Amino acid sequence: MNIKILLITLLLSNSLLAQDKWEVFCNKTFKFSTFYAAVNGGTSLSDLDRYSVTNGLQIETEKTPYDYSVTLGIRKIARFGYENKAQTFYDGSENSWSDAATVGKRDGLEFLFEMDLRRQQGEDYLDQHHFLRYVAPDWITKIEYLQNGFADIEYFEASERYRYKVTNKLSFNIGAVQRIAEPYGYDPLEEWLLSNGNLHYTYLAIEEGYNVDVYASEYSDPSGNIVATSSEVWKEVAIPVMLAEYTERKRNELQRQWTHSLVLGADYYFYKKDKWLHLWTNVMPYHYDEGNEYSYHKYEGKQWIDFSTGAIIGYKLNKSLGCFVEGKYNKYWNREWYDFRFGINYIIL
Repeated sequence: MNIKILLITLLLSNSLLAQDKWEVFCNKTFKFSTFYAAVNGGTSLSDLDRYSVTNGLQIETEKTPYDYSVTLGIRKIARFGYENKAQTFYDGSENSWSDAATVGKRDGLEFLFEMDLRRQQGEDYLDQHHFLRYVAPDWITKIEYLQNGFADIEYFEASERYRYKVTNKLSFNIGAVQRIAEPYGYDPLEEWLLSNGNLHYTYLAIEEGYNVDVYASEYSDPSGNIVATSSEVWKEVAIPVMLAEYTERKRNELQRQWTHSLVLGADYYFYKKDKWLHLWTNVMPYHYDEGNEYSYHKYEGKQWIDFSTGAIIGYKLNKSLGCFVEGKYNKYWNREWYDFRFGINYIIL
């Protein structure tokens, strides 16, 4: 009986100890973090009237549904000196470009998990940005997932780097990056090109299930719906839709591809109340060729350079006049996405 009591006591003690450790871990990890959820909306493009005189005067009004965004996220990222939180709440519309920097303001663990479902000018997009970043005095590691529906880019990335601090403001890093993404560079239409460089689009459409009756001037999709009643509409309207659907389907059928790369980076951060400079860059000049049939090496034919860079510059000439330049640029595989802004502020006393 004494042994049973001892075992029960030990189990309860271990359970309470594990619970205490878990509470300490959660308090330490999520302290100063912010969870946010928000819905934003607004008017989109105004209605557009389209006129046709094919069968008498016809007017068709094209309406674009309202724009909206639904954002859900949690973040723990120390703000740099130039970042002032002007709003009381996070509403999902914030655009903190310094999140893309390799090194945060403080060493330690930082994270961001954000999902944004939006409709813009009638088009639906899903944007996601998640990352875990740990910065130590002499090493950096980061795991990131990015999906930018507007720029049509999606990838998972992990990096491990050695960090060398030249000063408290300037540091360099070197290491390895592993990325997983769709086979960018793969062209599903290449096999349908003729010797003269033209595309045999009608034959491809028939293979995809479309029906062509040139005598009746009727062109129907695989479901039997009439999509064109003239060769002009067939070529200019129906064919582009068919090609877009075909290429998207063929790309989705392929597995995601690994890319292992060497990465070189640098970060510089200087801040005073009247001037600041924040620069960062990451360059991937070498990529290991695994010989995969759909790897980007096959389409590029040689080594290529992927990179990301950003700059945030602000300068107050006096109490009234100030100017700023901010931007970031990314080029991965054959995809580019970037943002920039600049301006002048003058406070009238």
